Amino acid sequence: MNIRFLDLLSIHALFPGFLISALIALAAQFISEHYGAPAMLMALLFGIALNFLSEDSRCKSGIAFAARPVLRFGVALLGLRISFDMAADLGWPIVGIVVSGVIVTILFGLVIARFFGHGSRFAFLSAGSVAICGASAAMAISAILPRDERTEERLVFTVVGVTILSTLAMIVYPIIAHFMEYDARTAGIFIGATIHDVAQVVGAGFSISEETGDVATVVKLIRVAMLAPIILVATVVIRRSSGGDMDSTNRPPFVPFFLAAFAVLVFLNSFGLFPPALTLLGAEVSRWALLTAIAAVGMKSALKEVLKVGLPAISLLIAETLFIGCFTVSSLLWVS
Repeated sequence: MNIRFLDLLSIHALFPGFLISALIALAAQFISEHYGAPAMLMALLFGIALNFLSEDSRCKSGIAFAARPVLRFGVALLGLRISFDMAADLGWPIVGIVVSGVIVTILFGLVIARFFGHGSRFAFLSAGSVAICGASAAMAISAILPRDERTEERLVFTVVGVTILSTLAMIVYPIIAHFMEYDARTAGIFIGATIHDVAQVVGAGFSISEETGDVATVVKLIRVAMLAPIILVATVVIRRSSGGDMDSTNRPPFVPFFLAAFAVLVFLNSFGLFPPALTLLGAEVSRWALLTAIAAVGMKSALKEVLKVGLPAISLLIAETLFIGCFTVSSLLWVS
């Protein structure tokens, strides 16, 4: 009886903040479907506009719940969209280009960040979001980085930056593919390997042809699959570099639970153990969870603090975006 009462009390405390986050997600999706604006960006901006609610005692705990546990749940469910067969269908040379692009872009970001006045945390956050899957990767990476007073600022800025750059790329990259005289398959590889967010990859790919859209989506999901090994390696590095500086409550687990769940779902999905209806449902639930989470992250972030990240940060994002684009184009010239 006492346990059940405490559970009800906890749900009651979380409900107002979580409900507001979910309503923002619904509003963002409505704007996206009717006016074509990126849903993630809309959820984030609406959340920032309602920043004052994060200090309201009735909403605070629910917003924090949506910004972290719900976020991790959404990232874990991304595993339902990926299988090993995707790589086999493309061919291993192309898979090598895609995987190498992810790795070298992250290394590039870590190396050049110091020239833009940023440390390794923002470097990994920005480069990882550019290299893997935009806003979703940014939220997953932020979840395993040691937290400080600027954690939400860095995450919000990165999500806004990569979403804007993805939207611009969705318009410009099909033109570049035409200029480079790529066939439908090569154009799909180029678009899937370079644009940050999945939605913009789909938009750019299918704006060229159905075949291009299909190839671009598969390539993009291979990049998404890199989320698990990249975060696992990062977790190991963070634990070792922290040494004795972090106590057991602040130190990230060796394998975060959401990452383990992501990997298990990819493995099971590769053997066809999930019916298509369940896979589609999982992908939809994941999308709504991430939308709700980014709305909550926006509410936890004050716009004036986000803007302090400044020009060097957006310059770093642009440099990383140009790098992965140039790497992919040169690699496609090499294998063609």
